[in-house]
Amino acid sequence: MAIGFPPGLTPAVALFRSLGDPTRLAILQRLASGEARVVDLTGELGLAQSTVSKHLACLRDCGLIDYRVEGRQSFYALTRPELLDLLRSAEQLLAATGEAVALCPVYGAPASSLAGVSA
Repeated sequence: MAIGFPPGLTPAVALFRSLGDPTRLAILQRLASGEARVVDLTGELGLAQSTVSKHLACLRDCGLIDYRVEGRQSFYALTRPELLDLLRSAEQLLAATGEAVALCPVYGAPASSLAGVSA
């Protein structure tokens, strides 16, 4: 039997899916400290240009980031200051729950990757 979910959950599900990818989350965390170009992000995150560009496009499609053009360069930045509040709240929640989220049998990291994690 299918469970019906309120239609208002759909945008929240899309938001959390966009935040659920490690690369996109790393990009957002970097942009929280200020604008960046693709070349900056590739160097700082150690990722290929195509990977960064793909994730930037996703975040733009979600309305979480945008860019401004200066000459031949594009500078990416967060579009909503509320996103910083959400990321800070997530950090506080993770600090308060200790390893509970990381140990989640469905979404947590494998035990072998938690060797250096402490509560």
